[in-house]
Amino acid sequence: MSETSYPEIARNGLWNNNPALVQLLGLCPLLAVTTTFINGLGLGIATTLTLIISNSVVSAIRKLVRPEVRIPVFVLVIASTVTVIEISMNAWFHELYLILGIFIPLIVTNCSIIGRAEAFASKNRLRAAFTDGLAMGLGFTAVLVTLGALREIIGKGTLFAQSHLMFGELAANWSLTLIDDYRGFLLAVLPPGAFIGLGLIIAVKNLIDQRRARRPVRAAAGETAPA
Repeated sequence: MSETSYPEIARNGLWNNNPALVQLLGLCPLLAVTTTFINGLGLGIATTLTLIISNSVVSAIRKLVRPEVRIPVFVLVIASTVTVIEISMNAWFHELYLILGIFIPLIVTNCSIIGRAEAFASKNRLRAAFTDGLAMGLGFTAVLVTLGALREIIGKGTLFAQSHLMFGELAANWSLTLIDDYRGFLLAVLPPGAFIGLGLIIAVKNLIDQRRARRPVRAAAGETAPA
């Protein structure tokens, strides 16, 4: 893969082919844990690390694995990566690990990860596979933290609550109270609020894409208009 394609890989992961907004993959953990910004960030980092490591390993061994057994091998690589990440989180971010719960080991079943291993990493060189994993992971994380922040603000009137779970005592005072004496909006922190929030984010993305698509048409029409 040529060097000029790396910006396209980044654009695909972050926007054009975002795993959450376009592919609509990995929605179960995305909708379940994004009650706060920190929860979304924690799951996003874990997913990004899984994508980077699994993509890199799959690319490195792509010529050694026979086509007949490639899917089981890819799943084994992903499961091993997630196990290491899960043990590490349990050791160093125990309280956050308890909050995220079953959704850390369930990263193994995230279709976007096995999808990138099969569709991209197994067909491209290591650096391209690494870039793809990073871009897809950051795109997924961006949606997680955006949805988590929106639900936290609307549901609780705060932002960056429980930052100490990830950043330690240094972040004990990072929590922001945006709305004083706010009684909360229960729907925002319940599963229906997650569906509504994700739908609104997808709608905004589609609107931006439509407006961007109209610009070349308008420019062309202006150039061809009679003087």
